[in-house]
Amino acid sequence: MIDRSKNSMLKAIDKLIKSLPLEALKTFTSDRGKEFACYEDVEKLGINFYFADAYSALQRGSNENSNGLLREIILRRQIYLKYLLMG
Repeated sequence: MIDRSKNSMLKAIDKLIKSLPLEALKTFTSDRGKEFACYEDVEKLGINFYFADAYSALQRGSNENSNGLLREIILRRQIYLKYLLMG
């Protein structure tokens, strides 16, 4: 993802959906971050979208783990791109 915008998140989710078998992704659960404002577009793809309650990170431990992994991957990619651009 380039940034945390609605459009960037929708593109990332679309890429994820296309990389998985149809049966693999039936629901999507996230926190209430602004980047997930695309939930209506995701639901149009036939995937139910749920939100965890505010300030209840423990409700969705797997969600928090996934968010952490995504942040780590994004950070690594940004560092790698900076390294490539520097030369």
